Amino acid sequence: MNSAPLHIEYEAIGDPDRPVILLIMGLGMQLTGWPDSFCQALAARGYRVIRFDNRDCGLSGRAPAKKRTNLLLAMAAAALGLPVRSPYTLADMAGDTVGLMDRLGIARAHIVGASLGGMIAQVLAAKYPQRVLSLTSIMSTSGNRRVSKPPKPARKALLSRPADPKNPESVIEHLVEMFGVIGSPAYPSTREELRRHIGRSVHRAYYPAGIARQLLASIASGDRRKQLRSIVAPTLVIHGADDPLVPLAAGRDTAQHIPGAELLVIEGMGHDFPEALMPRLATAIADHCDKSAAAVQAGAA
Repeated sequence: MNSAPLHIEYEAIGDPDRPVILLIMGLGMQLTGWPDSFCQALAARGYRVIRFDNRDCGLSGRAPAKKRTNLLLAMAAAALGLPVRSPYTLADMAGDTVGLMDRLGIARAHIVGASLGGMIAQVLAAKYPQRVLSLTSIMSTSGNRRVSKPPKPARKALLSRPADPKNPESVIEHLVEMFGVIGSPAYPSTREELRRHIGRSVHRAYYPAGIARQLLASIASGDRRKQLRSIVAPTLVIHGADDPLVPLAAGRDTAQHIPGAELLVIEGMGHDFPEALMPRLATAIADHCDKSAAAVQAGAA
């Protein structure tokens, strides 16, 4: 594992004197994956919102790797219950997040993670309980393979590659097709909307080797259900009822293994952040943060 400090690129939105909501994005997704409208809605509720690029993604540091990642071999080993070696794990990525908090002078924050970011957020809440005011895990999983295996079409889309990885337009077209498979059935984006949003990220940075290593970190970290039982932060689990990539059963399983967790199931939501759902998501998360902060204050009184 590589736990050496890395540069972490971040953006802050809102009043610097307000409580912090720290957003952790998913597999291969940059900080731009958090919609601006969502971040602004949270800031309008009185929070300082910080979003950042995970290691091996966007403009953050890239972890050194001595050899090419073999995901199929790693998946086969995990399926057989064998250990999987990885340059780093979800625990290292959680450590990156804490390191960013240290750098910014943030003692405690409300932690929100999506997909792979939800896994990182869970590990952070379990390993660093003193740094977490509340936890929100979105479209994520406990690592329990029995309930989190993607259906074949989504799995195929996730593991597919662009026709020409060196051509930005080819990469954008590939990602448009992928999000067409895993997106929200009730809130579909047009191809033009997808191209515009995805193009913004691809032209900012595109690093497929990092995506593979992040996925390997997830596989190597295995089943976290025992770890989830140690989480003490007030927790909200949000999952789309129609998620084509991470089944709803994975969200239910996550909530069942975190003591006192609340589960919010959103009908028609898939594995993305459709603009139409941003007000609802921002309200649910801000309400959860407000309630968690009030409970902490009441306990301290």
